[in-house]
Amino acid sequence: MSLMAIRQRISMGNRLAWLPAIAIGILLAGCSSSQKTSVSVVDRDHPTTTQQRQPVTSGQYRVQRGDTLYSIAFRFGWDWKALAARNGIGAPYVIRPGQIIRFDGQGQSRPTAIATAPVTRKPVTGSGVASRPAVQPQQPVVPPRSQPQAAVVQPPIATKNASGARSASGWVWPATGPLIGRFSSNGSLNKGIDIAGELGQPVLAASDGSVVYAGSGLRGYGELVIIKHSDTYVSAYGHNRRLLVREGQQVKVGQTIAEMGSTGTDRVKLHFEIRRQGKPVDPLQYLPRR
Repeated sequence: MSLMAIRQRISMGNRLAWLPAIAIGILLAGCSSSQKTSVSVVDRDHPTTTQQRQPVTSGQYRVQRGDTLYSIAFRFGWDWKALAARNGIGAPYVIRPGQIIRFDGQGQSRPTAIATAPVTRKPVTGSGVASRPAVQPQQPVVPPRSQPQAAVVQPPIATKNASGARSASGWVWPATGPLIGRFSSNGSLNKGIDIAGELGQPVLAASDGSVVYAGSGLRGYGELVIIKHSDTYVSAYGHNRRLLVREGQQVKVGQTIAEMGSTGTDRVKLHFEIRRQGKPVDPLQYLPRR
């Protein structure tokens, strides 16, 4: 065999020896590029959670049976006062099924004629007292029972509180149990906190207020209670087994408003939110330290 033929065979053997190394390098490069590809995770219970951290400012919503102005504002990230003003809805803020609520401010929607009829008043005499039939003056006049109506509202129910104390701003923990989910301000899924507990455990009003929603119409919250505490703050209590209050009812801090459950979720827990002017805030900044 000639010297030239021997050299050609050696060169060919070296090339074949490099082929496995080249193939492995290509595979590693492919794996490296695939690892850099981001994967978007969507929560099925809150399909537009990230977007809803800012109020929806386009389109419209048709009122369904069971909706309230407060529940619609809660769902679409609005302050209820701002949404009422945007749609020309005045006190007592009643809306009707089929009514259009707009988020873009075009063609303001007004409810059907309510609370607009003139109030008929009795004629007043010169003494400033409405004229009445003659009454024997022997019996003392009893003050109307309707005046102290605010005081007649059912008193707070004695319940267990996680810390037995209120925060400086007057809030209490809505349930006993370990904290299993925290509020996140970076646009993630949790707009409040999650408290674990036992099925049927009392859920408490975290502050005085008025129940503005009690139902299961908001997807992902199960049986839900929303309490309006002021023109600025509302609180929400989700995943209950049973609701013990009704819309329009006045509640006191620490009063039992529901029984803890697992509606709309996969375990027994309370999902608790505080919203300031329609925007979720961290409840732990308002609740007392445990």
